Amino acid sequence: MTNRTARIAFVAALVLGALPLWVSRLLPMVDLPQHLYLISVLHRLDDPTTLYPTLFAARHELTPYLGYYYLVSALNWLLPLELANRVFLTAYVVGMPLGMAFLLRSLSRPSWPALLTLPLAYGDSFGWGFINYLAALPLTLVCCGLFVRTLTDAPRRPRWGVGLAVCLVAVLLFHVQAFGFLAFGLPWLLFTTPVPEDAAAKGLVARLRPRVPALLGVVPGVALFLSWVVLRFGNPPDIQPGAPWKAWGPTFSPQNLAWKGFEQNRAEFFQVLANTFHDGSDRWPLYAVGAVAVAGWVLGLVGPGVRREGPLARWRLLGLGVLALALYFLLPFDIRGYVYYLNTRYAHLAAALLVVSMPAARADWRRPLGLAAAASSLLLAFVMGRGFQRFSQEARELEALSDLAANRPKVMGLVFDPRSSVVRFPVFIHAAAVVARERGGVPNFTFATTPHSPLRYRGEVPPTFPSEWRPQEMHYATQGSWYDHFLVRGVHPSRVFGARLQSELVIVGQSGGSWLVRRR
Repeated sequence: MTNRTARIAFVAALVLGALPLWVSRLLPMVDLPQHLYLISVLHRLDDPTTLYPTLFAARHELTPYLGYYYLVSALNWLLPLELANRVFLTAYVVGMPLGMAFLLRSLSRPSWPALLTLPLAYGDSFGWGFINYLAALPLTLVCCGLFVRTLTDAPRRPRWGVGLAVCLVAVLLFHVQAFGFLAFGLPWLLFTTPVPEDAAAKGLVARLRPRVPALLGVVPGVALFLSWVVLRFGNPPDIQPGAPWKAWGPTFSPQNLAWKGFEQNRAEFFQVLANTFHDGSDRWPLYAVGAVAVAGWVLGLVGPGVRREGPLARWRLLGLGVLALALYFLLPFDIRGYVYYLNTRYAHLAAALLVVSMPAARADWRRPLGLAAAASSLLLAFVMGRGFQRFSQEARELEALSDLAANRPKVMGLVFDPRSSVVRFPVFIHAAAVVARERGGVPNFTFATTPHSPLRYRGEVPPTFPSEWRPQEMHYATQGSWYDHFLVRGVHPSRVFGARLQSELVIVGQSGGSWLVRRR
């Protein structure tokens, strides 16, 4: 396989890896309806044909989620919103192997193992719709590569240092958890990466001087992070013991931290890497790249391989993977009121770094391994594309009901059954946001109530029950009476509204397992 053939195979694998995003109308991501709703509001904040100007205002303060929302909002000037979001997700999926390839080349390693990360672009965090965190992962890998190049490429240190500064700020503007990994990963690279001047350096100052550009490159990001910490943690926490999405005590107090035990984390690690479909078919691409990775490890260990790295530098990539794995096992699951689903998100980053950290094998072995890695993307495209298409057919019920809603609706979502027959995740929990966005209205729950949102409510938050997961706690007189539309899923509306369906409410449509109820 020539270098040209290898490049063609690499590009083809990237196209196949992103193809599932383009073969279905709707994507199975739990939080996606909420994200798209906020972006729609942000983009149309002054649109008088919607409820947005009267209910929402921009939140003019630093939040780590600004990157995703504002980038897709900017793309929305050129493309329809869902298409703009699909372009963004495509950049993320292909960005995972491209970012990893950049890191591998920065470490003087072959880049073909980067293709093994393609299936890891999907899985648990993708299914939950943690798009902000996902988008930060390719940038995190690029940051590590830029840091290494700022240390080792003496003639171009200033250029790499500027790139590092920009990239690190971008990571923070997407998600603070990725930035948190770099707080450990960059010091590890600093202490394990030799610089050209080390051979002739005498004394601490001489050894430190060539490392100064890399240290200066992290200053803007660290300064921005500290500014955010002061703004975020300077506000007194809203402590409401037992209440969903609220702090149950002081930030790091035992009552405010939720932990998973070691055994639970161990049992879930491989599961969360590929857990999208009920039939388990999305595990097959993971098995395929796992087989290639094992072959790469075996051939790298038993063969004469390339040994250009020093005895300590040889462990740099594996060390990064171990650090991400340690965060997965050692961090709490939730810090209530601040960060949710904390430790589990590091599983994909740890797996991606560990799977590519194999010893570098001889060139004649790398070529068939690279081709096998590229070929595995065919399986990924088929499995994920088929599953996404099946979900899209199931989720069309929301589009059908959106067409029956009035303009500027106030939609209460009563989702008693958020489950899908295709995917494992509760992808219908935010269904009301789909109807509200399509018609320029407002659902009963939005991310505008959270401090990481670029938007806030102008006045009182619309009344609703404490958690969108518990619609049975809805009190019609004090909460439901504010709304003129109700999206009910999982039970017949008569069991929710009783005699009100004969007087003030009427069912205007049913599709699949969902009903749309309107006020008369």
